[in-house]
Amino acid sequence: MAKKKQVLPVEELLEQALVPKSEKSNVVPENWVWTRLGNVTTIIGGGTPPSRVIEYYENGSIPWISPVDLSGYTDIYISHGKKNITELGLKKSSARLLPENTVLLSSRAPIGYVAIADNELCTNQGFKSFLPSPCYLPKYLYFYLKSSKKLLEAYASGTTFLELSGRKAAIVEFPLPPLAEQQRIVDRIESLFEKLNQAKALIQDALDSFENRKAAILHKAFSGELTEKWREENGVGMGSWKKKSIKEVVKFRAGYAFDSKNFSSTGHQVIRMGNLYNGVLDLTRNPVYISPDLIDNSIIKRFSINEGDILLTLTGTKYKRDYGYAVLIKESENLLLNQRILSLTPESIETNYLLYYLQSDFFRDVFFSNETGGVNQGNVSSKFVEKIEIPIFSSLEQKEIVRILDYIFEKDKNANQLCDLIDNIDLMKKSILARAFRGELGTNNPEEESAMELLKDILSGSAGESR
Repeated sequence: MAKKKQVLPVEELLEQALVPKSEKSNVVPENWVWTRLGNVTTIIGGGTPPSRVIEYYENGSIPWISPVDLSGYTDIYISHGKKNITELGLKKSSARLLPENTVLLSSRAPIGYVAIADNELCTNQGFKSFLPSPCYLPKYLYFYLKSSKKLLEAYASGTTFLELSGRKAAIVEFPLPPLAEQQRIVDRIESLFEKLNQAKALIQDALDSFENRKAAILHKAFSGELTEKWREENGVGMGSWKKKSIKEVVKFRAGYAFDSKNFSSTGHQVIRMGNLYNGVLDLTRNPVYISPDLIDNSIIKRFSINEGDILLTLTGTKYKRDYGYAVLIKESENLLLNQRILSLTPESIETNYLLYYLQSDFFRDVFFSNETGGVNQGNVSSKFVEKIEIPIFSSLEQKEIVRILDYIFEKDKNANQLCDLIDNIDLMKKSILARAFRGELGTNNPEEESAMELLKDILSGSAGESR
């Protein structure tokens, strides 16, 4: 005969549910409590019906969400993904039908996509979903998870890719304020984000206008239209124009896979893709270094970046064209070339002419036509880049094209400042979320009943059956 499971008193359950002082991430107001997600909700995994069984998918009416559906997704609520499954598919898989207001968290590849179910739906196994609870507002948990990517990854494990298990998700620390304070926090976040989004939209419009204008001018440059008058004045015909592969006019070097375990805060800086984002060299963006004592001199010599090199990133987000950025190195001191970055050293071509071509849609359209990779990561091979053709004008015409482009774009150099403003807005959002979950948005009312009572209610079972 099976033994009855011992039911602990609420006080003992409460003691177990509270995060010890030594493990608290931040100090929060006195009427908040630090607990763990598994104490305030039920966490559900997902599943995938076998794709070979047509009956599990054909004419399905149950929304089925995968992490791919949340890639680039900006809305808070989601009602459906790209695929539905049938009742039979649901029954024959580990997927569970989740109620409206369930908070969905992608738990692998990648960790950290978040959305709230706008209606009943289910997910694949790439999610840990948090059922509605009387302890928290769905949007409060949504914003907390959005702000906690690093914390979630710290609880994850795996070799091929990190995955957050249901057991680990249950012990993630969670700052719990009174419900009224949760609503005020959500309202304040949404109000501040709305203002920032409006500012970001205006900046993006200005940046898009610049980028469209730049693309049109570069098209004229490399189709010969920009210097048509110059050719007439100098008696030069289009017959002097020819096409060559990039490999014929530059020296190629691929980067090296430096061991991240050896990265430190001093030494030679390793240039990674983030340092070249949006076509701008930014040595302050998450810099990493490696001591010359840890690598062979031949490696340093072979992968040192030199003044006049053009660096090209080869990896980014698939379908988003957020890589293939070309950056000219004007000063180089103790910089090393990391993997998935290509170094081009111009040999029989004007350096800035090549740089402008790599920034044009003539190049980028061909570059991305060979994009490969998985669900989220896009790649273009260095071997393919070598074969891409570039229009070669005479050396004099190349210099004239560069002179005209320099003159035009000098007036529009504030575009980089616009990119910085967008980055700053994103940083401001992160700062707002961090302050929100420390109780620093100026919304807390210390006279309100402590969230301790909320936690007691759910632990005792008197708060309802959502648990």
